[in-house]
Amino acid sequence: MGKILVTGATGNVGRHVVSQLAEAGLEVRALVRDPGRARLPVEMARGDLNVPETLHPALEDVESVFLLWPGFTTDNAAEVVAAIAKHARRVVYLSANVAQLADEPATHYQEIERLIRHSGLGWTFLRPGGFAANTLGWAGQIRQGVVRWPYGQAARSLIHEKDIAAVAVHVLTSAGHNGATYVLTGPERLTQAEQVRVIGEVVGREVRWEEQPPEEARDQLMAAWGDADFVDAALKTWESFVTTPEPVTDTVERLLGRPALTFRQWAEDHAADLS
Repeated sequence: MGKILVTGATGNVGRHVVSQLAEAGLEVRALVRDPGRARLPVEMARGDLNVPETLHPALEDVESVFLLWPGFTTDNAAEVVAAIAKHARRVVYLSANVAQLADEPATHYQEIERLIRHSGLGWTFLRPGGFAANTLGWAGQIRQGVVRWPYGQAARSLIHEKDIAAVAVHVLTSAGHNGATYVLTGPERLTQAEQVRVIGEVVGREVRWEEQPPEEARDQLMAAWGDADFVDAALKTWESFVTTPEPVTDTVERLLGRPALTFRQWAEDHAADLS
């Protein structure tokens, strides 16, 4: 098997992809902006997807690429995909399950998928739903014993980042996935209020949910994200999960031969980050 280039190698998913590939004894190269700070147990190449010309040295002798796109625009995407196609044979792209998102401006996912489909590369698209890791944003409130957030009854099937990485590694290292699109979720639905309860049980602290008016949450999210369209779409999506819960798929279990990790298992893995 040829060398695998992992982009987003220091992020929540990419770091697990790197470590799981390395543990399997495979040739891995991590694309990072600063190799001196990355501290990864594999070969590293300096590069940045926002600067496509930096990719060619990193892609030398690479057969497959795990692609995690930074940000929410498609700036330079055509150049990046062309660079990958010039060197590699296949790409596994971490996309998103845009079908479940209520009017999210998710055209960047769709546009990158389109570019890859027409690139001549072999491809597989991974489309996870909600990331369990996003609940780390509540950590400060959890330490105070109250999470104040909108749509406590929004039911989600959040997925552990380790499962996303494990599926990516499986697809990168086995045959039969060319042209496949996999929708990935956790094994269960929990409302946001139930997620907070589980976290409290895991960290040994009573944590209660306090419903926040969406208008107030919008102000906070605008200060944090700065993109009105994205903020409004996120709030609309969370609202939609109150009446139409996020679906649960068995894709992780079918591909890996074991059940997907539960939200409680995720919380146990991140107890130190939440305490």
